[in-house]
Amino acid sequence: MSTQALNGSNETIGEVQLECKDLGYSYSGSSFIFKDINLKTYTDELVAIVGPSGTGKSTLLRVLGNLIPPTTGHVFLNGTEVKSPSPKISLVHQSIATFPWMTAVDNVKIVLRGKIEDKEATEIAKNMIGLVGLRGYEESYPKEMSGGMRQRIAIARALAASPTIMLMDEPFVHLDELTANSLRSEIYSIVFNPVNELKSVVLVSHNLHEVVQLADRVYVMGGSPAGIIDEIKIDLPRPRSEEEPLFYEYVKMLYKDLMPKETK
Repeated sequence: MSTQALNGSNETIGEVQLECKDLGYSYSGSSFIFKDINLKTYTDELVAIVGPSGTGKSTLLRVLGNLIPPTTGHVFLNGTEVKSPSPKISLVHQSIATFPWMTAVDNVKIVLRGKIEDKEATEIAKNMIGLVGLRGYEESYPKEMSGGMRQRIAIARALAASPTIMLMDEPFVHLDELTANSLRSEIYSIVFNPVNELKSVVLVSHNLHEVVQLADRVYVMGGSPAGIIDEIKIDLPRPRSEEEPLFYEYVKMLYKDLMPKETK
């Protein structure tokens, strides 16, 4: 498998952050959902994973975070094998997960409970809420916020734990398109802000326009059991515009990879 880029470049800059080798997963001894998955993320890089429904993309994210153990293979964070859930790997779910009885600041600082003094946790939570663009809403409850605002709070909570890696599972899928597009336009600068310790992001998405807008590289899954069938480097300057002709060339390249073989 070779890395594709429309300008022919295959250069990757930075140190390896998250890596999996020969990763496979099956439920209770049944046939494998995916097998022999090998991927890497590098410093300051957003990697996307795309593929048809049923290829196990969301399951793969959870295996990468060791929220469920792999059936075969290994996951490494900065060269050290991950054998249990790590605070250095955070997951943002597609379901907008906020606790309705808690204020925004309490929703964020829950990941710090018992780890540091409450005063320090509150300060970190407030800083993260400001980072995601919600300064002034610290004492608001989820019912007082829109879906996009609640998802920002979920992202702030993930960042508050000072992770090295953030896993994002369809984080915009339940938002209206206007709200989702607004958050997409900001998410890259939010997660790679210098105040964070975050080094790389892995995004699962079915939205190919979203993937081209956000990703530095894309792993394409396919087959049964699913595997990595292509790797595409998105070499476009930021901020990215759908009016840029090369933007649609990347979208078409991804569509071609995802089309059933008999229709190509």
